[in-house]
Amino acid sequence: MFSARSLFQEIVDNDDSYRLFCSIAASGEAQGGWENGRIAALMPSSLRYLAPKVTRHGADEDKHGRIFQALLRKRGLTPTEVPEEADYTMLLERRGIGLAHDKLRRDGPLTELDVITYLAHSRVTEQRAADQMVMLKRHFGDHPEVGKAIRMISQDEENHLAYCHEELLRLAHAGHGRTIQRNLHDCARAEIVVYRDVSLAVMDHMSRILKWPKAKSAALAAGIRAMYGYERLAGWRRMVSLRMPERRDPLGGPATSAPEFA
Repeated sequence: MFSARSLFQEIVDNDDSYRLFCSIAASGEAQGGWENGRIAALMPSSLRYLAPKVTRHGADEDKHGRIFQALLRKRGLTPTEVPEEADYTMLLERRGIGLAHDKLRRDGPLTELDVITYLAHSRVTEQRAADQMVMLKRHFGDHPEVGKAIRMISQDEENHLAYCHEELLRLAHAGHGRTIQRNLHDCARAEIVVYRDVSLAVMDHMSRILKWPKAKSAALAAGIRAMYGYERLAGWRRMVSLRMPERRDPLGGPATSAPEFA
């Protein structure tokens, strides 16, 4: 019988699967860094107080991308191309979730609705990221090669999620509650589909790299589909609730630097 720990251990122990894992993670984090940087630059005057926090969010994402690249370099590996079907951020954009990159490449300021769209998208995707990092920290937080990176990124993702809760609640109290809930629900329902599809795609690539038996691959695919079924019925609700975080203003300070992994 296999477990999440044993599966991730297989991925970490094999250079090719580890290379793909770190490349996918680095690419997604770098994309998030660019998006947040552009959003901060285009913030409307009515919400300029958010710009430093969005900048901090983007700097954290950039840092995470550099961490995964450093993990690759430490093992003497170079990034590999991310398969299109495993590109989580691109697939979300194609579904119209979050702010379109075409809009972010322009110089005109965003609207308050655009910022709500961004924060709702972040609330949902940061929930996913935080959940994944909690799982990895539980199983690999003390791993000699990746444990330090996992612990740092997990802490950042918790801060990002708390920031989304805090700012969305602030905007809800300003009269945007219905718009926020509509955006959250639309984003969550789309995200669980994309996450299922990306999980199946990554599993398929790992299966071929690691030469998993067909029965093992089929069992993993069934597990991914079962999780999607649960999320479609009820699990998506954890992504749309809002509560004031215990730690206020979690992105109020400067970003921390990436640690050395040499």
